[in-house]
Amino acid sequence: MDLKDFPGMVLKRFGVQNICPLAAHFTSRDPAYLEAFRQAVEEAGSHLVDLGLGGGSFWDPDKTKRQAAVRQGQHWIDLAVELSSPSIRQHLGAPTGVKPDVELASQTLGQLAEYGAAKNIVINLENDDLVNEDPFFIVKVIEKAGNLYLRALPDFGNTLSGGNVEYNEQGVAAMLKHAYGVCHVKDLVVADDGRTYEVNLPKMFELAQASGFKGYYMMEWDGGAGDPYQGTQRLIEETLKYIG
Repeated sequence: MDLKDFPGMVLKRFGVQNICPLAAHFTSRDPAYLEAFRQAVEEAGSHLVDLGLGGGSFWDPDKTKRQAAVRQGQHWIDLAVELSSPSIRQHLGAPTGVKPDVELASQTLGQLAEYGAAKNIVINLENDDLVNEDPFFIVKVIEKAGNLYLRALPDFGNTLSGGNVEYNEQGVAAMLKHAYGVCHVKDLVVADDGRTYEVNLPKMFELAQASGFKGYYMMEWDGGAGDPYQGTQRLIEETLKYIG
């Protein structure tokens, strides 16, 4: 399916008018393609909630690589403005053999957040990896940077892929304190080793509501070989149940 067809499909299949595409979903960045996509979103009565990017090397010891990551993020911030997305989701790529560095990451992501602030675009960081996107590392980076345009995007299940339920819940709770516009909903996670872990959704929504989170809940089905349409529909129904 071409990305231009996605807003209409989501509306028809799920009755949902908000979407969160990834940069990788764009088959072209040509102005004509971007305009056609923007029109498709408008025709579906939809709008973008977030725009997901690939990994950037924000704590690389090589300053030129850090600045390259900033420039790439800035490029997509500009496209977010063009496509009327209020935020981008910047993933963190880890340099080979280099441990996550709070100081360098906060400095570099702080630069990106300053650019986002000037464009009124929020930069979200997700707990998508157990090492370079550990929830507590992300929280430290956000607090060190001290820019309200650099926020957390808690995912209910990603940190659970390590099998530690308590760590996942504590990490999500910590990130919710810095969340603003977006939160990912999962009811199960398939780890790299094939093991499946079930997310305690009542607990996750309890944490979100206790934090005062008022943003969008994004459906992110992760069911291995199952039917993604059925899985997504189930997530929608479960979410509506828990948020009342």
